[in-house]
Amino acid sequence: MKKILYISIVIAGIISINSCDTRDLDLTNPNELAPDTYFTNELQIQSAVNAAYSNLQTQGLYVRHSFFSLDNMAQDNEGNSQLEQNKRLFLNFTFDSSSDIIETYWGSCYSGIAKANFIIQNQDKINAILESQLSQVRKNKFIAEARFLRAYYYFLLVCRFGDIPLYDKTESVGKGRSPKADVYKLIEEDLDFASKNLLGKSTEDKGRATKEAAFAYLGKVLLYEKKYDEALVAFNNVTGFTLEPNYFDNFTEENEHGVESIFEIEFTAAYTTDASRWGAATSGEGLAEHTFRGQEYGVLDWFNVYPSTQLLNSFEAGDKRYAGSFYSPGDSYSNGTKTMPAAFSNNRAAGWKKYQNYYHRDQENTDSGINFKVMRYADVLLMKAECLALKSAPDFPAAIALITEVRSRAGLTTTIAANKTAVFNAIVHERKVELAGEQVRFDDIIRWGIASTELAGTGFTAGKNELWPIPDREASSNSNIVGQQNPNY
Repeated sequence: MKKILYISIVIAGIISINSCDTRDLDLTNPNELAPDTYFTNELQIQSAVNAAYSNLQTQGLYVRHSFFSLDNMAQDNEGNSQLEQNKRLFLNFTFDSSSDIIETYWGSCYSGIAKANFIIQNQDKINAILESQLSQVRKNKFIAEARFLRAYYYFLLVCRFGDIPLYDKTESVGKGRSPKADVYKLIEEDLDFASKNLLGKSTEDKGRATKEAAFAYLGKVLLYEKKYDEALVAFNNVTGFTLEPNYFDNFTEENEHGVESIFEIEFTAAYTTDASRWGAATSGEGLAEHTFRGQEYGVLDWFNVYPSTQLLNSFEAGDKRYAGSFYSPGDSYSNGTKTMPAAFSNNRAAGWKKYQNYYHRDQENTDSGINFKVMRYADVLLMKAECLALKSAPDFPAAIALITEVRSRAGLTTTIAANKTAVFNAIVHERKVELAGEQVRFDDIIRWGIASTELAGTGFTAGKNELWPIPDREASSNSNIVGQQNPNY
């Protein structure tokens, strides 16, 4: 099921190069592998690329903190009394620049960027390998993976912080903030290169970036920039996918890399150790191949958060996605052999079902091996519909057809007037329920300019909470960023 591990003994040397303090982006270490002694064969190149993936498997990102912070800010979650304070701050927008969650998010992304840059800036060495030893197609695809990952990490950063330091090569001195337009430009260039040089899903190993994933993220980035016509061109290249007949199959371990999956963050509990479980806050070092998502959200286990009342109330009667997203009291679980309690703790109406292991076992363990599907075809269909509705020459019937395709799987009929307001409102609704608990909602309402309305009464402050503050650790270690904090922090 799991085709690659992002970390292995093979790449221990490259990890050592890249696991330095994230405040220092200089990857040259005289005691470890140096660029002039590396990149001489395919194994070394693939190991370096694997190391760049590994930062996705950190507590700062998909192991723990990112799903809490984004789902909480979106109000997809409400918190039970046992929810830790550093995560509760994101429900009521009282976080500040001292947040450890913000610091580890920043550090995880920049460490991943440093690793990607290490590969990209050594592409001449990669290309110098004889064709008889490594084909140009594979050389290009490894470089393209590094550029895809650099783009991905920068996209995570620019969405959270706006203007940020921009590194297109390894540096030993911290930079000041670059305009987000410059960051988006580099992201677009990287994803364009990746779309032309990555392998397709049908030929690439599962767990690695593909041509289709590059086109999907290029379309998403262009959509965020409101370049609807260009985004549509990119989305039109995302072909060969269909919706899973059963919505819940998107969130189970047995159905990873299925017909709807475009890009996944790999996890497996099989290789996690006691030593690695609580490590890898930002560096990606060690066997952090698990996520805490199952236990943290588990209705029978830690149950730190539960789906918010307003989210539950957003589902229409008969929407099959409700039962695919949430457990209700009395539902069956553990392969149909057990029944959920008649009442959940604290009398909550529902608990999360997405990415939970209860469907095939009695309880959650600390480690979950279910992959995160961070880009799936339903998301692309709805983003494509948005482009069709908002582009220079709108095509409302085509947009409605894509919305209908998504709703049909949910068992719902569709009646939408063929005008901009009606189609846009339908997209807002569909993205909320289709992608609930998938860390999408907050960015959507920010880019749509409706956050103040949607988050009224939560503590959200317009002109401030659209962005996160630059973390204190960066400000204290990088003199070139001093005095460049985001507004109102």
